[in-house]
Order: sequence, then structure tokens, then C-alpha cells
Amino acid sequence: MTGLIRRLRALPLRSRLALLVAAAVAAAVAAVAASCWFVTREQLEHQMDETLRNSKVDDIYLANLYTYCKGGTSQETPPMPSVTVQLIDAQGTVCVAPGTSKLPATDADVEVAQRQRLTALHTEKAEDGSEMRVFTKQLAVGRGPGAGSGNLALSIARPMSEITKPLSTLAWVLFLVAGIGVVGAGAAGLWIARTGLRPVDDLAHAFEHVARTEDLGVRLPAEGEDEIARLSRSFNAMTSSLATSRDRQSQLIADAGHELRTPLTSLRTNIELLARSDDTGRAIPPEDRKALMSSVKAQMTELAALIGDLQELSRPDAAQPGPLQVLALHDVTRTALQRARLRGPELTITDELAPWYVRAEPAALERAIVNVLDNAVKFSPAGGTIEVALHRGELTVRDHGPGIPAEDLPHVFERFWRSPSARQLPGSGLGLSIVARTVQQAGGDIALRPAVGGAGTVASIRLPGAPQPPPGV
Repeated sequence: MTGLIRRLRALPLRSRLALLVAAAVAAAVAAVAASCWFVTREQLEHQMDETLRNSKVDDIYLANLYTYCKGGTSQETPPMPSVTVQLIDAQGTVCVAPGTSKLPATDADVEVAQRQRLTALHTEKAEDGSEMRVFTKQLAVGRGPGAGSGNLALSIARPMSEITKPLSTLAWVLFLVAGIGVVGAGAAGLWIARTGLRPVDDLAHAFEHVARTEDLGVRLPAEGEDEIARLSRSFNAMTSSLATSRDRQSQLIADAGHELRTPLTSLRTNIELLARSDDTGRAIPPEDRKALMSSVKAQMTELAALIGDLQELSRPDAAQPGPLQVLALHDVTRTALQRARLRGPELTITDELAPWYVRAEPAALERAIVNVLDNAVKFSPAGGTIEVALHRGELTVRDHGPGIPAEDLPHVFERFWRSPSARQLPGSGLGLSIVARTVQQAGGDIALRPAVGGAGTVASIRLPGAPQPPPGV
């Protein structure tokens, strides 16, 4: 059985479907044919039994047969056509007309002759080997040839060939029809399987084409609402997502290469100047050397920040938030403000923070708020003010810098995007992209808008509230 299953699994799907259809049709046809055959047999047997019960034998024929059985010299008693008639006495002696094959008397027949039962119905084989259906009944006392001469039973038999021959013919007809039906079902099943699986073949060819050529522009027709159409739509959506992902990956690599090229080029130039000074023995003036070393340090810091942002974006679990905890947003903001004041000591940073609890990843949320504050520090003029407020789940950071042009606002959360006015400042263009992802993972949203009543930009972060944890948690 296991070997058969393995062989079936080795066959193509269309062949398996055709075999299954043929097997199902064969089983159905066999069940119907067998039911038809058995019902027909029951009906024929019932009809024969009723015919035997209603059979009448002429009294003259019975008298002649009785006289013959007693050894008399009555008229010749020829066999009756189509039936066998015989007399049975109480001792089980059987008498039939000359030229008729005798049937054995059963116990039931003798009981009928002895008046212990009214009738008997059974199947027996005659002396010539033919199978007969036999009906035995009592001869009426006081009438007929047995009157006054002992009890007799009359057996009337018909050959079973009247049933078996039509049944045999019916069996052959059913077998032929069933065979034609199974073969036709197998052919139809193969045709249906080929037709129905043609879209699957197209889909398989499309997958093979994509695997062979990496062409993600392949699209399949998806008409209708059946499973094939759904599968085609899923394939189209998958290839579209893969193409978008590949384009984003290529863009990320290109943007990262572009962003890395600038600090690396500047760093290489400065290091070559320092190396040439040492090789030639021509010392660089102390002030120039100090400025050169400061530039190298700044470029190294910028390069490290860019690599850190790239690592953050490339983490396998970056798309999935870490364990979420109930946090006090006002406390996280105060911690971020301490770091921001260290980075902009010449700036005035005010805060007005109302208590608000959120569910987020602690490290990611603090990093996001620090990035927003760093942007405010970066673009604030010397001696400027940064206003931070938290009311009803909305954290706002307002600076008094040059602001962001309206045409640039839709792009501020794109990776590596930097406004023309900010390209001379340190940064990778990834900070706000990381902030937006962190806020969205916490179920919130972030937006930048021009400040009202003066220069500057307002960064707004909205986070849904969470139940306040019990004291001590």
C-alpha cells in the first residue's frame, strides 16, 4: 500500500487527478451496477415465486399422472411445457411424467404431503443437473386423483435459467457500460485536469522564469474570484513587493554609498595631508594642525553616527518592535532633555510635561525623542530657545530655526533625504526615518509643521495612552 502511494505521488498532478476521477467514477458505477443487478435478481425471483404460487395444473393431467404413478394404463402423460410437475406422497416417494427429470423431495415437501405445513418454496437441482425453483402445495382432500387414496403433495418447478440467463446478460451489459463509463471518465478527467491546471502551469512557469532570470516584472492575469485568480493575485502582489523591496534595497545601498563617500573623502584628504607632512618633514602650523585634527574627529563622529543609523535600519528585527512596556512618557522625555542640553549648552530649553503613560519599547522610544531634540538643537540659532511640551499624549518640540519649506515637508521622513539648507550640517538623513518607524510601531504618529507666529518648526508626536502602572512597578 505504501509503495502504491509513493508511485501515485511520483505521478504528475494531472495524472493523479485523472486516476482519482476514474477511480471515483468506477466505484460509483460499480455500486450502481451491483445495486441494479441485485434489485433485478430480487424482482425476477419474486416474479417467478408469484408465478409458481399462481400456477394451475389441469385436473385431467393430474388424474393421468396419478394413474401413471399407480402403474395404471391411462392415457399417455407427456411433460408439461416450461414446468416440471410431480407428485409426492407422505413417505417422500416422487412420481413424475415420463421423460421428465425428477427432483428430490425435501423434508419440507414431505411435511406438506403429511399435512404438517401448507406450502414449501425452495431451489433444488434435478437429476439432469439443472437448477429448479420448486413450489410445493397440498392437494385438496376429497378432490382430484388423491381423493380417498392417501395424502399427496403437488410440486411445480420452473428452471432457474429463466432468471440466471437474463441476469447474466444484464451483468455483461452493465460491465460493458461500466467499462466505457470508466474509460470515458478517465479521459474526461485528464482533459479537465489539463484544462483546469493550465493556470497552475502558467504560474509554475512564471515562478521558474523569476527564479531563472530574477525578472520581478512578471504579472499573471487574475480574472474572476476563484482560487486560481486568488493565487495569481497573490503571485502578482508577491513579485510587486519583492520588486519594491529590491528597489528600496538598491536605493538604500546607493544612498548609503553617497552619504559615506563625503566623510570618507574628506577624512582621506585630511589623513593624507597629515601623512605627507610627516613624510616630507614639513610641519603643519599648529593652528592648522589643530583645525585639521578637529575636522578628522568631526568626520569620524559623523561616520560613526551614519554607520550606527545604517545598522539600526538593517537589523533583522528592526521591522518588529521589541517587548513593549508601560512607560512614563514624561520621564523618558526628561531623560532625553538632559542629553539634549549637553549637546546645546548655549541654548535655552524649556519644558512643560504633564504625566502621560504609553506602551512602547523603552530604548527605541528614548532614541526617537533624542533624535527629535537633536534636530531642534542642530537647526536652532546660537542663543535660541527650544520649547518642549507634553499635553494629553501629544509631545511637541518647537525650535526657532530657519524652518522647513512647505515643498520639503512630504520628504522629511524619507531615508537619507536632507533639505538643501541642511546638507552642510552633520547628519545622515536617517534620524527622522528611524523616529517615524519607532512611533508607528508604538501605535502613534509624528508630523512636522511650520511654527505659528514666527520662524521655526514644530515636531509633534502623538502616542496612545496606557493604564498607569501600580506604584513600585
